[in-house]
Amino acid sequence: MAAALENAVFGLPHPLDEKVVSEDVTAESSLRSHDTAADVYHLDAKGDRVLTTKIDFKVIPIMGLLYLVCFLDRTNIANARLAGLEKDLNMPSTGFNTALWMFYIPFVLFEVPSNWIMGLHWIKPNLFLGAQMLILGVLAMCQGFTHSYEGLLAIRFLLGIVETGLPAGAGLLIASYYRKKELSLRFALFFSFGQLGACFSGLLAYALMSLDGTANLAGWSWIFVVEGLITVVFSVFVFIFTPHFPAQDKWLSKEDQSQLLARLQCDKGEEKQRLAGRVNWKKIIFDYKIWLLTLLFFCADMSAGSLSSFNPTILSQLGWTERRAQVMTIPVWIVGIVGALTTTFFSGRLNMRWPFIIPAILLSVVGWILHLLQVNPPGVRYFAQFLIGLGTFVCMPLYIGMLTANLRGRASQSFGTAIVLGIGNCANFISSNVFITTQLPRYPVGFGTGLGITALSLPVMLFTMAIFNYHNKRIDRKIAALQPGDVLDDQVDYKLVY
Repeated sequence: MAAALENAVFGLPHPLDEKVVSEDVTAESSLRSHDTAADVYHLDAKGDRVLTTKIDFKVIPIMGLLYLVCFLDRTNIANARLAGLEKDLNMPSTGFNTALWMFYIPFVLFEVPSNWIMGLHWIKPNLFLGAQMLILGVLAMCQGFTHSYEGLLAIRFLLGIVETGLPAGAGLLIASYYRKKELSLRFALFFSFGQLGACFSGLLAYALMSLDGTANLAGWSWIFVVEGLITVVFSVFVFIFTPHFPAQDKWLSKEDQSQLLARLQCDKGEEKQRLAGRVNWKKIIFDYKIWLLTLLFFCADMSAGSLSSFNPTILSQLGWTERRAQVMTIPVWIVGIVGALTTTFFSGRLNMRWPFIIPAILLSVVGWILHLLQVNPPGVRYFAQFLIGLGTFVCMPLYIGMLTANLRGRASQSFGTAIVLGIGNCANFISSNVFITTQLPRYPVGFGTGLGITALSLPVMLFTMAIFNYHNKRIDRKIAALQPGDVLDDQVDYKLVY
């Protein structure tokens, strides 16, 4: 412990990163490490806020912009559709749906191994994420030069492989810098950048459609080419500005780094930071917290996938022109951003998530019901888009924040974030196949499926609250039964937040 104290005080490499041990640490060493960290951490409230602000300005903008650009490249196919993509490539009636899920097959399959690689101690996040961004941009541009439907499908598959590690990797990096109570707001900021990407995509598509015929390229081609070029340029900033994990990065002063590591240890205990050595993967893989939150995220992502892929099409079929429909999608995203940031701010202050999640689920359910029952006037269905967007984008960062706050250790964090974003995104397989062109404008299968999956999240959330509450009461009983000299393992016997 003396060595740990000396290293933390003088900013030397953090002892947690030098250990290759099981995630099951001894209760006594865990408790003593927590006490040592509490002794080392000496910032007052103002100093604590200053340190958090430094981290916010370093981590959130670059990771948020990364997600913005990813979202831009992932969803611009919806804008290209309105600009004539299907007609020019002679796509079959279900071709657009196929192009969507062709992206998500590798995106889901490679999420966990990609995040595992990202978590290895010798991998530098800036190089790992930057290289993926560069390749992603080149592939995104290639979509604009394809002349066949089969070529588009091949490129979409490659895009899914390359993009798979970007959102989960960014989420893992964010989770490593913040305390439990801080995570929901930071993930709301992170997801808000993605929603801004959808807004920006609509505006950019509106402008680029006017280039139809320029340089013998269609308007939809220009959407892919320009937005892919933006990704290539941004990859340079990812290479330069993406930080390493807290214990390895050098952008903080030695004092700030030691204080950051100490407060993280106070908040999360003595976590195992390496993926090498003895890791209890069976325990991690069967962690019920990961799978409950993944199911909840899956339900929310059904709505998010529907909005990102079909929002412009649905709005254009309400009587608006294609170009106006592109612009009319923007307010839906803006309302979602404002709602997410507001609720996660108060959630962090209260250190509670469920009072905001339950009403948000109900809002989305009402939105799906309106879509299912009402086609005209267009304003009713447009209002339903706002309800779905607001409910969905309030829930998603709260789910991610709740998951990462309740996991301990780099292995659990990397696996959990990959699973929730990978399998959670399987909802896109459903959303990309249930909106059948021959059923427009009512889409009974699409809206009915959206309603059913969203409604499922309500009992799942109530069950999650009940089982988390049961776990916390069990920990309270353990604490009450402690005898003098007894200790608890802070990697196992810790209370869950919800």
